[in-house]
Amino acid sequence: MAADLSTIVKAYDVRGVVPDQWDESLAELLGAAFAQVTAADALVIGHDMRPSSPGLSRAFARGAAARGVHVTEIGLCSTDQLYYASGALDLPGAMFTASHNPAQYNGIKMCRAGAAPVGQDTGLAEIRALAETWSESGAPAPAATPGTITRRDTLEDYAAYLRGLVDLTAIRPLKVVVDAGNGMGGHTVPTVFAGLPLDLVPMYFELDGTFPNHEANPLDPANIVDLQQRVREEGADLGIAFDGDADRCFVVDERGNPVSPSAITALVASRELAKHGGKGTVIHNLITSWSVPEVVRECGGTPVRTRVGHSFIKAEMARNGAIFGGEHSAHYYFADFWNADTGMLAALHVLAALGGQDGPLSGLVAQYDRYVGSGEINSTVADRTARLAAVRAAYAGQDGLALDELDGLTVSSADWWFNVRPSNTEPLLRLNAEARDETTMAKLRDEVLAIIRG
Repeated sequence: MAADLSTIVKAYDVRGVVPDQWDESLAELLGAAFAQVTAADALVIGHDMRPSSPGLSRAFARGAAARGVHVTEIGLCSTDQLYYASGALDLPGAMFTASHNPAQYNGIKMCRAGAAPVGQDTGLAEIRALAETWSESGAPAPAATPGTITRRDTLEDYAAYLRGLVDLTAIRPLKVVVDAGNGMGGHTVPTVFAGLPLDLVPMYFELDGTFPNHEANPLDPANIVDLQQRVREEGADLGIAFDGDADRCFVVDERGNPVSPSAITALVASRELAKHGGKGTVIHNLITSWSVPEVVRECGGTPVRTRVGHSFIKAEMARNGAIFGGEHSAHYYFADFWNADTGMLAALHVLAALGGQDGPLSGLVAQYDRYVGSGEINSTVADRTARLAAVRAAYAGQDGLALDELDGLTVSSADWWFNVRPSNTEPLLRLNAEARDETTMAKLRDEVLAIIRG
């Protein structure tokens, strides 16, 4: 009977504890399976700074090379740097990272040539099935002619490509504090920011996959406290925090206050639409703020609402020929970056927008932050289906309310909306609520939570 990899092969990637759930021998089988499913002649591999990443990455390379595939290793990189390599070299790619998860975890984010995503419906299920079979029967016979494994440095090319997408040459000088969280931002930021009119104050740039200072997850408020304090102490214009693999960025203003990722989505959308003559489609997931579709329409664009999750965003980007997409989780997707997500490019847009005018960041983003949101609130429940049905029953049939089930349950009125959706991996219901004022939002939030937790 084949091994069961369901605990580590998720909807969009591979992720688990090393070596308890997976190790280099399994990474080698996954490399062979990836080579077979993509039917590629060559592929590119990168890895983050976790202690287990180099070994897992090299094992994956061996597995692919044994199938006759030529492997280009780009070594230490951010996830969006791997996407750059996949796009620029037109090769399938694999990135070894567990993003913001604790040090004992590792994982693989895979893509086809041109950074096209690999998920359960686009090859990941087949990769899992092959690896499960081979874990019992042994690795497949090697190709008659094995592939080569070579090294290539893409950091300078990646940085130059990003700087070519956003003109920062004429901005006023800015002082920016960057918290890399001991993750890959510490590797990429110095090269990307080199030569720009920026006074960079680095925090936790030392690559350390044990995360000695704080978790590399800037969406948790506890992990940006140091950044907020440093911005205020330095009198900086803004602060930027990256997650562990530096594909997401989170922004704080000159006062140290967090800037909503929805406001960043709206700001970048306005810039991308301006670049495209006020025309274009912008994708946003259904729990971004009402501000996002409003700003997109005001700028002449067409907003398209989709489910939560990067595979849905990327699919809609391709289907609609969209120019940009954003999520509440601080993932930002760009047509001119192969529809892939890059926090670094979003950060450059924020710097360009701020440096192109004289006001502070708080004033700039105020026009894009028009409503009061609850943030995501998780509730552990025994029966998610029953609790979701209870929420639906409480609001169904009420005048002036619209209900939809694109992703969980969304209920909207003229003055507020909320969404409740189940977690894909845990016994949780996730609530996001938004209203025109704080009092209405708080009342709505507490009302829905009482039903969920009832």
